[in-house]
Amino acid sequence: MKIPSQWATSLRILLHLLCATPALVLIYNTFTGGLGFNPIETITHQTGIWALRILLVSLAITPLRILLNLVQLVTYRRLLGVWAFFYAFVHFSIYLTFDLQFSFPLVVDDIIQRPFMTAGFTALLLMIPLAITSTRGWQRRLKKNWGKLHKVVYVIGIAAVLHFVWLTKGNQPEPYIYVGLLILFYSVRLVNKFRSRTA
Repeated sequence: MKIPSQWATSLRILLHLLCATPALVLIYNTFTGGLGFNPIETITHQTGIWALRILLVSLAITPLRILLNLVQLVTYRRLLGVWAFFYAFVHFSIYLTFDLQFSFPLVVDDIIQRPFMTAGFTALLLMIPLAITSTRGWQRRLKKNWGKLHKVVYVIGIAAVLHFVWLTKGNQPEPYIYVGLLILFYSVRLVNKFRSRTA
């Protein structure tokens, strides 16, 4: 099954617009007073949650490709990954700037002493080389190693979900929905890999 060429470009534009929308809404709310009583906390939470959501959508690409037999879907994974990194980077930058006021010793203490920070920082750190090498130029340079490097995204998914689970207070269902989705996506991939080996 193949996505028509005239739809492929439109889908790419649509994905960019959808990924940019949360940032545009935050900017609009910043200038219109729509961020509530604690604007910094709102922006920090929203950028973090959208980083996780877009990351999960990117991880859903392979299961969807398998189930729908749409090989072209893989081409949109990099686009989503870069957007996920953008929101994750903004999320961390706000925390570093406003919560810790660029105190790197406090950052280190947080990462060591607080498990949710350890998981979140691990996810961000691992996303950096993937964002840098997301271009076609790097894909040509790295060849087969590019695919091996970008499998790190599966570790990033686990770390990002753990960050949100450990950070969330109370019995809120949202973090566990993401846990369930992650398990589902990885299960589809593992079952397909097992079937390919035994076929």
